[in-house]
Amino acid sequence: MLAAITTRSEIAMPQHFLLTAEARSLSVPEVFALSDAGAFELFRELRWGKGEEVVCPECAVADRHWFLPSRAQWRCKAWGHTFSVTSGTIFAHHKLPLRVYLGTVAIYTNAVKGLSALQLCRDLGVQYKSAFVLMHKVRESLMAQREETPLAGQVEMDGAYVGGHVRPQNKKVERIDRRLAENQNPDKRCILVIREHHPQEQGTPAPVGARRSLSFVVRRENQADVGALAKRFIAPGTVIAADECDAYDLLHAHFPMRRVNHQHEYRADDGTTDNQAESYFSRIRCMQIGQTHKFGLRYLANYANEVAYREDTRRWSNGEIFRDIVAKCARTPTHRDWCGYWQGNKRLHERLAA
Repeated sequence: MLAAITTRSEIAMPQHFLLTAEARSLSVPEVFALSDAGAFELFRELRWGKGEEVVCPECAVADRHWFLPSRAQWRCKAWGHTFSVTSGTIFAHHKLPLRVYLGTVAIYTNAVKGLSALQLCRDLGVQYKSAFVLMHKVRESLMAQREETPLAGQVEMDGAYVGGHVRPQNKKVERIDRRLAENQNPDKRCILVIREHHPQEQGTPAPVGARRSLSFVVRRENQADVGALAKRFIAPGTVIAADECDAYDLLHAHFPMRRVNHQHEYRADDGTTDNQAESYFSRIRCMQIGQTHKFGLRYLANYANEVAYREDTRRWSNGEIFRDIVAKCARTPTHRDWCGYWQGNKRLHERLAA
């Protein structure tokens, strides 16, 4: 009988994906070890593929344009435009070597809870502004290239507030009720997230986690913004799970709804939860508290979308994520908010969903 007893160390425990060798298909030293020609070829492949044809960013003509080896540029056969491998992309007019930009994406990829510009400027040996602009060019690409087709099947919808902390007074008698709107910080914002569950296929084990996430920034949870976002980004007939907030009450007229009252339980008797939305908020809190410490309102939507991307790619290898981000950067046109930042050109307005 004793021989039949199996010790805990003898039980084959399933290994988490992130601990497997398949999850580590890229290393940062490998990227920084690229030569200028190697970085050029890698970016060219991720932008235009492995073929010999390239696309002129001015006239969009795909052809075997004349290559000028001494300048590492092409001359368009159709209109005579001269362009480089980064022309017309978010990395156009770059001052640093292309290898540094690829290394930035590699460091950014491995920072699963986000990355501060201060840490990046130390890693790269550049000034803070340069690191800040580099990271936001990557975030802008993730925002510009995100998939916004309507979510379907089963989704969860929830909101969380960030920013605008009001420090309480030392004396209790001098403190104010911060639950009242007139006593709240005007910089407080709500991040709304909609997460689609993995579809359940017959004969397969129950899927784990969400498949796709969309995040939005609004001033507060309210029925007008929730209704507009649900109409635009959730397909008809989709089952929506939400908490007890009255902002989601109007959705009962348009979608099959399942609710959970968090004042009494985390999980309803019928199994309804919004744990996938809470998982998203957990990651964004880790990013806010442990990395960036605060979010600027003008860039809050980009930070929120970054966390949604990291959640959706959490079971990808870092090599897959790296290639996907670089490809997104190559497809994103030059953005005016990130040209001339050193000369004072900065985004003036925040990006609100409504």
